[in-house]
Amino acid sequence: MLKKRIYTAICLAAVLFLVLWSQSSRLFGLFLLVFFCAASWENARLFENRHPFVMAAVSGIVFIVALLWFPEDAYVLCIVASVAIWILFLIPSLFRELPKPGTVMAYLYQLLYWLSILGSFLSVYVLYIRSAVLLLSILMIVWLADIGAYFAGRAFGKRKLAPAISPGKTWEGVVGGLCAVIVAAVVVVWLIPLEDNIAWRIYVRYGPVAMLAGLVLLVALSIVGDLLESKLKRRRGFKDSSNLLPGHGGVLDRIDSLIPVLPLAVLLGVWL
Repeated sequence: MLKKRIYTAICLAAVLFLVLWSQSSRLFGLFLLVFFCAASWENARLFENRHPFVMAAVSGIVFIVALLWFPEDAYVLCIVASVAIWILFLIPSLFRELPKPGTVMAYLYQLLYWLSILGSFLSVYVLYIRSAVLLLSILMIVWLADIGAYFAGRAFGKRKLAPAISPGKTWEGVVGGLCAVIVAAVVVVWLIPLEDNIAWRIYVRYGPVAMLAGLVLLVALSIVGDLLESKLKRRRGFKDSSNLLPGHGGVLDRIDSLIPVLPLAVLLGVWL
């Protein structure tokens, strides 16, 4: 399992490096298209949709249309809608029963979750066009939070965060992940100033308090994204969203924490 995990990670990293090295927005868009279709297919499976491949195909068409013909105002609208969907619907759903598969509410839930995934992929494209460094800095927030939470949870974890959804997560892990992100932000903003990262952008525009508040919010959203996908998988009896990525599970398993984070990060770092 570990070998599969390492080999898959190396292959994905190599493909991503080549895509970024090419500096081709079309090639990067194609890279995103493949993963968006896969994520849409997995989303359909999580909601017991009987036609997951149709969902993936339709999703691909929507994404191509968005990349080729959407004006910037349309991107703003989709990304704002994605943030609103999380605030008004998806986050509250963590605290109540999920709708039963096959019902109208279940189809609505699937659509809203899919729209949030679309918003996150469009956010990646917007960030890539603006600044690859800015994109990487947002990804690093989620990765550092995850790494910090893992080690802090292993060392100090006692109080369960959401035992019914994800028994392995603890409040001590949350604090550890947040501390890792804040330390990294202090380094890149004050000790070794690196411009064009998300922490620096918020700091320059709104000050240190807003920067810290923004980082706390982004880390919290990364945890929420992970918990929601865990809840969806638990309802279906799935360990992973799929087996598309050997050793890693599915695409949604790799990006669940990023789905709510990216749209808000775009608003904070680019448009607000």
